Amino acid sequence: METAQLDHARTALKKYFGYDNFRPGQEEIIQGVYDKRDTLVLMPTGGGKSMCFQIPAITMEGMAVVVSPLISLMKDQVEGLLANGIAAAFLNSSQTLNEQTTIENKIYHGEIKLLYVSPEKMLSPNFLPILRQGNVNLFAIDEAHCISSWGHDFRPEYTQMKFLKKTFPDIPVIALTATADKITRRDITTQLGLENPHVFISSFDRPNLSLTVSPGQKRYEQIVQFVRKRRNTSGIIYCLSRKGCESLARKLSGAGYHADYYHAGMTSRERNDVQTDFINDKIPIVCATIAFGMGIDKSNVRWVIHYNMPKNLEGYYQEIGRAGRDGAPADTLLFYSYSDVMTLRDIIERNVSEQESIQLAKLERMQQYAEALICRRKILLNYFSENLGDNCGNCDICKNPPALFDGTIIAQKALSAVARAKERIGVNLLIDILRGSRRREVLERGYDKIKTYGAGADISSRDWQYLIQQIINIGLLEIAYDQHHVLRLTDEAQRVLFGKQKIQLARMAEVKERREKGKRDVHKEKKRNRVKNDLFKVLRQLRKDLARKKGIPPYIVFSDASLQEMAAELPVTEVDFRAISGVGDVKMEQYGPIFMRAIARYQAEQGGGKNTKATLDEKSEGMIQLLKRGLPIVEIAMRHGLTPEEVSSRLAALYANGADVELKRLISKTELKQILELMENLPDPIRRKDVVAALDGRMGPEKVDYAMAYIERNG
Repeated sequence: METAQLDHARTALKKYFGYDNFRPGQEEIIQGVYDKRDTLVLMPTGGGKSMCFQIPAITMEGMAVVVSPLISLMKDQVEGLLANGIAAAFLNSSQTLNEQTTIENKIYHGEIKLLYVSPEKMLSPNFLPILRQGNVNLFAIDEAHCISSWGHDFRPEYTQMKFLKKTFPDIPVIALTATADKITRRDITTQLGLENPHVFISSFDRPNLSLTVSPGQKRYEQIVQFVRKRRNTSGIIYCLSRKGCESLARKLSGAGYHADYYHAGMTSRERNDVQTDFINDKIPIVCATIAFGMGIDKSNVRWVIHYNMPKNLEGYYQEIGRAGRDGAPADTLLFYSYSDVMTLRDIIERNVSEQESIQLAKLERMQQYAEALICRRKILLNYFSENLGDNCGNCDICKNPPALFDGTIIAQKALSAVARAKERIGVNLLIDILRGSRRREVLERGYDKIKTYGAGADISSRDWQYLIQQIINIGLLEIAYDQHHVLRLTDEAQRVLFGKQKIQLARMAEVKERREKGKRDVHKEKKRNRVKNDLFKVLRQLRKDLARKKGIPPYIVFSDASLQEMAAELPVTEVDFRAISGVGDVKMEQYGPIFMRAIARYQAEQGGGKNTKATLDEKSEGMIQLLKRGLPIVEIAMRHGLTPEEVSSRLAALYANGADVELKRLISKTELKQILELMENLPDPIRRKDVVAALDGRMGPEKVDYAMAYIERNG
């Protein structure tokens, strides 16, 4: 339903954040906040959860209070809001008394629209008077899965947040999380005391993330191959142990990749330094335990690797969600080995807990995901009760599909047995029923009398395990972890059971063959189409220079997605630049002219606009071949109707992007060494014009281009 408030919200969206339209579901959630309804929001990382409380906070009278679990997360989000011209602040233990007093005075005077606090601060006795005088209009509980012991990141202090509804019954509470299964969702609403909450479950689909699982043999070699193709991009490698983080970071650094490590055994200052350098693109690779990244609102992480298998799908999905938050393509790689499973089982069993059986069951689901031969995105989405429909086309299984067969009758047998057993059986008992077992429990509970008893006696127990695993993964059955792991039929199961829908399953011979092959071979990652045009690199460097001068993370200037859109659309007028996603009023004023000049300069250097791109690409291969034949730059330029400077620039860019350009024909080893040594003595940031000036005519500008291309390609 359209309201004047939503019109106000759309105006604020464009003014402060530079977006023309809300994402699916955001308007509905925001309207619920305006209507003072308690709300539980489930959206994947990067799906736009923050906007669901930031826009109401900006457009309503008073101040919104956001409970956030990590200090670094508050800092990042507040910096981003301030950069967009929004009055925001945080209160936590990292601040001095004077700093906190200054913020409190602003609260009293109504000068803060969004206040971020830690759960510890929220629970402190002296904070309640501040809340009472702060004209609070909304409470937002971020990372709400932390409130539930059923979740994957339980934090006891979160369980005390129920006092908010008791103390401020008329103020709406919005709880937000990226990962929560059905049990955790119910627990969140109960623990917070939400009144008749609106539960909004967004699509968990992140189609920009590629999903790959690779055998755990030769992990380091695979990682080197992976990061070599992604130089100058930000990525996280999650490791199980502190020692593993440190060892891997040192090995990568020794191989010429700028990497550092992060874990709980470091001092707070050491961790903060690593995190700050990563946010500011000074360190592209961080090897870390799972605590890292939860507090980072960094949009341009282009890849995530799991060196070890996570304990559950919730944690895995949240961690890979830290890649590609800007919506641009990003890659994920999970290493899987049975030894990882055994290590994690041992950890769970040693940490005595009431949730041990559930944790072990969720670990088994994680293992099934890694071993699966059906679309991985389907498995992830089905786990969160969402049906993808068609295969995603952006995971390793879709790109290298197994042989399939019509598994409808097999599935019907399994589903019928679950239904006739009144959904009171687990996987092992289901297999016993299907195979006609005379086991005591089967007979005592009368399952030998149901119609499907023995209907699958021709299939081995081990094969039934694989088949039922597939049936669960495609979303026909779900496991009720809080009810002794019994199987439940989904809505989709009814369609299959009554012959309205057919399903396909992977052939068992191929399942076994691939598992054996996974133990022997290293899966070769397929090449991904990446945005690698020259203008994007120019804009990315410009963003980095501006961020360094302002002392802010580069992604706060513009996201990778915004830069990629600029590179594609080439906006050189204010009207066109404002049309770029992520360009609001403040960013237009601060950065618009600078980026438009850079785009115009690039177009001039390339000899035109969008229409020259195809011609230049066609000429590139010809230039490379003529160079291989030994023709000088002047003659290559004449043959292609270009200036020698244009050819030199083009060949340098082609080499930097990995093309088969013979650099030795363009610059000698002695010349390259002299320029590299000269650059070592120049202050950062090193600019082309500075290097040319320092050479003082000893070599031409084109030699500098070749040297810079060498650095960009080889590190």
